[in-house]
Amino acid sequence: MSSEDEAVLTDDGTRLWATRVGEGAPVILCHGGPGLWDFLDELAALLADRATVHRWDQRGCGRSQRRGPYSLARSVADLDAVRRHFGLDRMALLGHSYGAQLALRYALDHPGRVSALAYVSGTGIDDRTTWRPAYRQNLRANLGQHLARWETLGDRERTEAEEREWCLLQWSADYADRERALALAEASATPWFAVNHACNTTIGAEVDRVSGTPELRAECERLDVPVLIVHGAEDIRPNTALDSLAEALPRVSRTLLDGAGHLPWVEDPNGFRSTVGDFLAMP
Repeated sequence: MSSEDEAVLTDDGTRLWATRVGEGAPVILCHGGPGLWDFLDELAALLADRATVHRWDQRGCGRSQRRGPYSLARSVADLDAVRRHFGLDRMALLGHSYGAQLALRYALDHPGRVSALAYVSGTGIDDRTTWRPAYRQNLRANLGQHLARWETLGDRERTEAEEREWCLLQWSADYADRERALALAEASATPWFAVNHACNTTIGAEVDRVSGTPELRAECERLDVPVLIVHGAEDIRPNTALDSLAEALPRVSRTLLDGAGHLPWVEDPNGFRSTVGDFLAMP
């Protein structure tokens, strides 16, 4: 199935890249980051025979206009601009990594517009101190022989080529298949778009301020939307980080995919397609 690039204009005149593929009930994907771009084409292809899958690059990222401001509220408004552009009254959302937090935030703000939420490889609603130390330890362990080079690059101002190398090394730690990890990271980073560090820093700090608050948990307890939490068993972000989110949500199911890391559709495509496809196809 082919797709064409489309330009979404937000209410402040910022141009966002978007595309869609497939047939069936609509789902919008929210990529990770913050500050990265959509590399969810393989994921979209897995679901395209069961849903109309909409992808987009968040503000300032990838093929979208490199323009702020950067905030969760602005990102939610931009996601709603994508919804309006494609003429959707209601849709499912699938968020990956940070994108899972964005999709959850949208559902909390606009539950009537969300038919279902797939929360993939996220880190829950607790303060990051509850999972970040384990993540850093697992990251360093997976980097193995590449750890020294990753640390060297991380400690200095990098050229564009070094920036890409540093990202590839870090992203390689996200795969369970250690023999193919660098090749898989290379594939996810091609084509390459520069990381928007300003976006990453600004929104990351906002997520940190909100996470772990009683207000966020209370909002999740009131969310009347079916949610599927999907996590790779070998993700270096611990699955236990999702416990409080699962406990808070009133309509939630949870799946752990064996042998998969942070991008479970890459390492367990059949399991991912079956689990997520069935969930999105539910009436």
